[in-house]
Amino acid sequence: MEFTDKVVVVTGGAQGIGKCCAECFRREGATVCIIDIQQGPWFVGDIAVKSVLERFAAEVIAKSGHVDVLVNNAMPLFKGIDECTYEEFVNAQAVGVAAPFYLAKLFKDHFAKGASIINISSSRDRMSQPQTESYTAAKGGIAALTHALAASFAGRVRVNSISPGWIDTAGKTYDGPDASQHFAGRVGNPRDIADMVLYLASNKAGFITGENICIDGGMTRNMIYHNDNGWRLEQ
Repeated sequence: MEFTDKVVVVTGGAQGIGKCCAECFRREGATVCIIDIQQGPWFVGDIAVKSVLERFAAEVIAKSGHVDVLVNNAMPLFKGIDECTYEEFVNAQAVGVAAPFYLAKLFKDHFAKGASIINISSSRDRMSQPQTESYTAAKGGIAALTHALAASFAGRVRVNSISPGWIDTAGKTYDGPDASQHFAGRVGNPRDIADMVLYLASNKAGFITGENICIDGGMTRNMIYHNDNGWRLEQ
C-alpha cells in the first residue's frame, strides 16, 4: 500500500472519475480530502470562488499538515458559443484552469517530498465538436498549465495531466459503432483513468513530469474520411 499515510486532495470527487480516484487512493491507504459542489460528507463548496479555495486549503493544511497528491478533476461548464454567456464562459475557466492554478499556489509550501499534481484534461484539448467552447477551452488551458507548473515546480513536485476520451460514468455497456470506433473495442470507464492517476502519483512514475497522457481507447488516432472504412458524413 504505497499511499499509506499519504494525503490526497481530489476536486470534484463526489462522482465519476473523481469518486473512483478517491476510492482507489483510500483502498491504498491514503487519507483523501474531497471538495465538491454537491452535498455530502466532504468539503462542500464552489471551486470557482477564490475564498472557498482558501478555506478548503486552510482546512486541509490544518488537519493534515501537508499534501502528497493533488488531483484537479472538477468538471467545468459544457456550453457552446450560441448559448454560453460571457459569465458562464469565465466560470468554466475558473473551475477548469484558475482553481487548479490557485490550489497549486495555496499548497505550494506544503507539498511533501515526492509530491505529485495530476490534472484531468480531456481529449477535447486537441479535437472539438460544435458548441463546446467553454469546456474545450478549459481543458486546453489545464493541459498547458500542466507543463508550466512542471517547470515552476521542477525538482519539488511532479506535474502531469491526463486527457480522457469517452468515459462512461453510469455503468452502461456500449456495443456496435459506439464501441468499435475505439481501437480498444470499447468505451472507457472511470477505473481506466483512476489507474493512471495512481500510477502517476506513485514512485514508479518518478521520471515523468510535464507530460499529458491521452487515454481514449485510440479514438483520437482514428483517421476518418467520408466513404472510407464504412464512415459516412451525413448533413
